[in-house]
Amino acid sequence: MHAVHSYALGRWIPPGADARPIESAITGDIIAKAGHDALDTAAMLDHARMVGGPALRALTFHDRARMVKALATHLNANREALYALSHETGATMADNRIDIDGGIGTMFVFASKGRREMPDGHVYLDGDVEQLSRGGTFLGQHIYTPMLGAAVQINAFNFPVWGMLEKLAPALIAGVPSIVKPATATCYVAEACLRLMIESAIMPEGAVQMIAGGVGDLLDRLDAQDSVAFTGSAATARTLRSTPTILAHSIRFTAEQDSLNASLLAPDAGPGTPEFELFIKEAAREITAKAGQKCTAIRRILAPEAQTGAVIEALGARLARTTIGDPRRADVRMGALVSRAQRRDVLAKVAALSGEVERVQGDPDAFAALGADAARGAFLPPMLFHCADPDAAHRVHDTEAFGPVSTVMGYRDLDHAIALLNRGKGSLVASVITRDGETARALTLGVAAWHGRLYFNNRDSMAESTGHGAPLPHMTHGGPGRAGGGEELGGVRAMLHYMQRTAVQGSPDILTAIGGSWVPGAAEISAPAHPFTRPFEALQIGETIHTASRVVTSEDVAHFADFTGDRFYAHMDDAAAAANPFFPGRVAHGYLLLSFAAGLFVQPDPGPVLANTGLDALRFLKPLVPGERLTVRLTVKRKTKRTDEYGEVRWHVTLINQADERVAEYDLLTMNAFSQQGGA
Repeated sequence: MHAVHSYALGRWIPPGADARPIESAITGDIIAKAGHDALDTAAMLDHARMVGGPALRALTFHDRARMVKALATHLNANREALYALSHETGATMADNRIDIDGGIGTMFVFASKGRREMPDGHVYLDGDVEQLSRGGTFLGQHIYTPMLGAAVQINAFNFPVWGMLEKLAPALIAGVPSIVKPATATCYVAEACLRLMIESAIMPEGAVQMIAGGVGDLLDRLDAQDSVAFTGSAATARTLRSTPTILAHSIRFTAEQDSLNASLLAPDAGPGTPEFELFIKEAAREITAKAGQKCTAIRRILAPEAQTGAVIEALGARLARTTIGDPRRADVRMGALVSRAQRRDVLAKVAALSGEVERVQGDPDAFAALGADAARGAFLPPMLFHCADPDAAHRVHDTEAFGPVSTVMGYRDLDHAIALLNRGKGSLVASVITRDGETARALTLGVAAWHGRLYFNNRDSMAESTGHGAPLPHMTHGGPGRAGGGEELGGVRAMLHYMQRTAVQGSPDILTAIGGSWVPGAAEISAPAHPFTRPFEALQIGETIHTASRVVTSEDVAHFADFTGDRFYAHMDDAAAAANPFFPGRVAHGYLLLSFAAGLFVQPDPGPVLANTGLDALRFLKPLVPGERLTVRLTVKRKTKRTDEYGEVRWHVTLINQADERVAEYDLLTMNAFSQQGGA
């Protein structure tokens, strides 16, 4: 018997006398207990807000991203222990890799994105500076900063590791402490994962707490700086969302809930094509992975009416080969549902569908469970149904049997397919197997508004595609309507869920000070030496040089044209150029000016500048006519440490003519070395 502890106020708290029993999905035996009604939720929130929050916010985004990477590395080295526990939830080794390896991999992705796409500071800049005045002395900038409360994260039973880590990692990088509440049925796996993280001593105190069992009065104690992220049933989401405190304080509530996801076989992907085989393979995988207990699993299978028989035959044959039983066995393809209660729920939903569908594969009363007692465990076979009249059906479009259950239905044409896809009234994902671009476009325009993700696949992408049912940390995960209306994941967007967007207005100097990024018009710092000779840590934001000038001659333009082959008429033919409304006559090549600019500001000797890695936001603002003079202003705009040896410097470069007018503007990116002391 495993006593699942909560983690609160920096210590592990055993379950109370009121603890709930937890059964093995394989045998039905009671293997654990969890729950403690006497947890002090007010103290937990205070601990998160007053201890964990300040400690996290003292770190930069990059510090927190490095912390998440270190946690992922530690979990990765100790994941074998999690596999063994997870088998008791009914998960096969393949299921474990989705949950455990997938959760750890998600942490690595977030850590990488935090380092590459967020600043090494405390303020995240959202978009470009807005010029709010004619002279440029009053500007606006949207920023994100961490919320000052706690992130309450309530997770579902099907992914005790991934579900926790995919919410926890972005909250940590955002700088917000979390109180995680895993589903009781599988909380012993989440507890083991969190123990590994706590024992690593990588996180500051108060960064994470965990409730095993019910949340008690936690939600009643939240305020406007807190947030709730929920994954589970629509009914539970409605109950939580309607908590008076959540409504009264406009507390952020993100839900990812029931979803009747669909997969569509396009007209061009008939039997005999690689696409048809792909369609059958993906559908079978989504019905059987995690015993169908996935929020992204395919519940409705759409095929052209003429192909429904072929789909049923091919998919039924593939499902019939699925081995069911003890998930610890290497020869078992599909394990058990999480509990016998969940098995009963699935069978009740199947009974509700029975008036609209016919079962064509999988008898729940007649199947074999390898190495296990099917009557004692929570086993079911993969079940496939056929809906002959999807237009008249209702339950098949609004009832989700959260198990190895899916229904095939036919469509007449693309308009009919679009109507059927949208009958689900909101889903996390719809997949379309097609190689026809026009079909893909028509379906996108018709169904995107009702689907959080559209997954297209065919012979060209199938070798590298990640699958219908795989939410990726790079892309948003959520859906409208029945799916909950929320979003998770999505790269940096996931971090922003735990931050407040604020519009900041002020002078260039004020915006520079707040954002840590130099804004044109802000004060310039005179460089004590050429900035290309100064190590990364010595450079200051706003440090500027103004170069000598150079006259651009007609001979320069002609030589550049001959040397590069760029003989565009605006540079070669005065009359033709003058006829163009953008030019006064023959003008210098823009790329010639960039080359001359580099010649004016580059310091050629070996030094801290290691490499030029690119240009961003290049704009040619005013043509330069041969005979005019070119000068360059080079300013340190932003600095981002990349390793202990070097960091990225973003320089603001402005090309100016003899009338002090801007000719071109861009950001130059270089990698600059630390001095020996600065990088230590």
